[in-house]
Amino acid sequence: MSITPTPLQSNFPLNLQGATEHLQSVVTEQSRSAEYLDRRRRYMAALGKGTAIFCSPAEGERGFRQSSDFYYLTGFDEPGAVLVLAPHHDRHQFILFVQPKNRDQEIWTGARYGVGGAKEKFGADVVYAREELDSQLFQYIQNADRLYYHMGSDQSFNHLIIKFWQTGLRHYQKRGIGPIAIEDPMPVLSKMRRVKSPQEIALMQRAADIAAKAHNQAREITAPGRYEYEIAAEIEYIFHKSGGDLAYPSIVATGKNSCILHYIANNQQMQDGDLLLIDAGCRYEYYCSDITRTFPVNGKFTAPQKAIYELVLAAQKQAIEQVKPGNFYHQIHEAAVKVITEGLVDLGLLRGSVEELIKTEKYKSFYMHNTGHWLGIDVHDTGTYKQGEEGEPLQPGQVLTVEPGIYINADQPVAIGQPVLLEQWRGIGIRIEDDVLVTPDGCEVLTSGVPKSVAEMER
Repeated sequence: MSITPTPLQSNFPLNLQGATEHLQSVVTEQSRSAEYLDRRRRYMAALGKGTAIFCSPAEGERGFRQSSDFYYLTGFDEPGAVLVLAPHHDRHQFILFVQPKNRDQEIWTGARYGVGGAKEKFGADVVYAREELDSQLFQYIQNADRLYYHMGSDQSFNHLIIKFWQTGLRHYQKRGIGPIAIEDPMPVLSKMRRVKSPQEIALMQRAADIAAKAHNQAREITAPGRYEYEIAAEIEYIFHKSGGDLAYPSIVATGKNSCILHYIANNQQMQDGDLLLIDAGCRYEYYCSDITRTFPVNGKFTAPQKAIYELVLAAQKQAIEQVKPGNFYHQIHEAAVKVITEGLVDLGLLRGSVEELIKTEKYKSFYMHNTGHWLGIDVHDTGTYKQGEEGEPLQPGQVLTVEPGIYINADQPVAIGQPVLLEQWRGIGIRIEDDVLVTPDGCEVLTSGVPKSVAEMER
């Protein structure tokens, strides 16, 4: 399915009040309802005579986050619900099963839309109480030629689907009607989600602007003697104060901790001469940003730190240049790998020909992850990554991160014959990450509000 977005809006200003006003002009209640309707129509057109079922997770001890696919198709944000899309049904195509109103339970867990409220708010053709699944679901499955359902974490619903398949549907299949297979609903939906609409881009820009403000404030308050958790608290305070939330647990890593890719302890004191790597993103209305910056705690890079930083920055700039319609994801990664490998050879951290080092992946001793990932409702959004082959070309409306890095652990083995030089590099971990939107004529960095030049990082 090919989805072409309408012309893109310009960036929000970094002033969050201005960003909010611009957001409200692009994303209104009416426009969001229309967009959910359009998504369902496009998805059901691809289903043909199939029926698709999506489950909302139950409320957990640590709160609730709606299933990304469920939210993408409905905007409905309550636990324990079931979405059924049945384009072949003669009366009902958009069906919801929801938790009914219950005053006693709502005192504990919050207000619910209930059956009537859900129908009025979300425009379903019919809404049932969740307890009616056993009696009502079968009518939307029996005449489908395919059942699209992903066996997920809702074990009770998994068992219900299996029960239907083993009992009632067998009777219909013998008569030559009813679904003949259970298929994954994701391939078509994933392709839809990959290309963002102007409304989605507006929400992602808002998430990026909030995160940019938090990163800039974090850099201002960083100083030797402070603790990683102080910086994390400041970042997350700005997220919440601005109406957002954490897109993922914040990484605030000083010194050798910067070489741990998913470090989240955030409990060490920052020392004079350390670097501080901050990887923190904001989630706003379910849409995510993802930013990483690395800078000196005392405001001044050492010579080795500066050399590695400038190499990572050069790799990122070269990779971003590859983000344009018609190019492929692997070109972005390959551009960063080439710059980093050449630089590591120049610095004496790798030995040999650049071509051979890339071919044998020797650079992975220092740069072991991909150069980015798709971004959207999920931090690692839907989409495929093909290395060394074409895959699908980039198209306007896609958003991805570009995040090269170099990590030299304290016990890192390196090129023989360079022990004195090696000591200068031990414990340096640097990553620079931005969120990049593919535009009709190139790309736009949504997170450009966070500085990254050496001069700016040194304040």
